[in-house]
Amino acid sequence: MTAADGVWRVFAREVTAARRTRTYLALALVTAVAVFGVAVAGGGPTGGYVPTVIDVLLVVEVLVPAVAFAVGYRAMADPISRGELDVMETYPLPAWGYVGGTYAGRAMVLSVVVGVPLAALGVYVATTAGPETTVFASHRGVDSPWLYLRFLALTLVYGLVSLSLVLLLSVIAGSRARALVLALAGLLVLTVGGDVAVFAALDGGTVTSDSLGGALAVTPAGAYRGLVFDQVLYVAVPTRSSFVPGRLATGALLCWWGRPSPAPPSSQPSASRGRTVPRRRVG
Repeated sequence: MTAADGVWRVFAREVTAARRTRTYLALALVTAVAVFGVAVAGGGPTGGYVPTVIDVLLVVEVLVPAVAFAVGYRAMADPISRGELDVMETYPLPAWGYVGGTYAGRAMVLSVVVGVPLAALGVYVATTAGPETTVFASHRGVDSPWLYLRFLALTLVYGLVSLSLVLLLSVIAGSRARALVLALAGLLVLTVGGDVAVFAALDGGTVTSDSLGGALAVTPAGAYRGLVFDQVLYVAVPTRSSFVPGRLATGALLCWWGRPSPAPPSSQPSASRGRTVPRRRVG
């Protein structure tokens, strides 16, 4: 078995396990109820795609990391605590391959849980929005499905970044109990911690009003929010040309997503030395 085969088998195992788990179906239903409920309550679908994004943006900004943490907080902690990584030492599969296959499988699950409800909301908007609401008075653009597709793509990227951070915390935790604690703390930091830190720095004079956009752009939530404003909601805000430095926000998201993760430790390093670990199929 090559390393590529091992990564694929780990990925396939994650996807197969997700298909048999009703928890993910419940997460998708909760996501759908949340975004549809907020959008309908705000009247966005009858106004068009941009009004709908305005209605659901705050909820999505909190909901997507929460779903990512629910999907991934046990992804590495459980295998470490069960001793699966001791078994993996007998296969030609490096640690990065196991983590990568696990991440890819959980990323597929997250994309479905988040993407399907948001895509369904976009279809709902297409069937309910009136034609008279598509052109904004600012004449900066036309409300179109392409703007909503940008929002959907940015949201999925935000979810994948969140999931990457979750796997990092799961590796650090090493057990289910610690993983839950770290997940809750990480969720709090990801959703509000960055903004709180930036505004605390603003209050202390470290960050000025001129550098506020750049400071917000380096946090995951701030970068996501700023890119949504710049790439989607700009047609409704004629007085602003940029909310955050676009390249900085994009680079920050890529850095948060691609930062190196620590190699997962063996669950029983001392016991695994000098003995033969029984082989077991990966997949």
